Amino acid sequence: MKKIYTKLAPEPVGPYSQAILAGDYLYCSGQIAIEPKTNTYINASIEEETLQIMKNIEALLKEAGFGFEDVIKTTCFLDDMSNFSKFNEIYAKYFISSPARSCVQAKLPKGAKVEVEVIAYKK
Repeated sequence: MKKIYTKLAPEPVGPYSQAILAGDYLYCSGQIAIEPKTNTYINASIEEETLQIMKNIEALLKEAGFGFEDVIKTTCFLDDMSNFSKFNEIYAKYFISSPARSCVQAKLPKGAKVEVEVIAYKK
């Protein structure tokens, strides 16, 4: 196993890694809308938060030599399911390969509106 770290994604807010590369699989920790340069939560619209999350995920994927096309599974957490369609509009622009997905409503850290974690595979 190899820990993946980049300054282009938020610092972990607890005892965990940004991502772990295990063989051909990359497991990325859940991302909320934290801007990496300031390491602060942006507390914006669901669309703006989702865009920041996609930037964070992209940075982790790139650091490990992966891309969005390598993502095979996502888990998405929304604080309010009434934001589902707005979230999907942004999500669909990045995950064009349509990976497997779970999406649930949950109370999220820092009052975030959305959190996304991914698993990627590259042979």
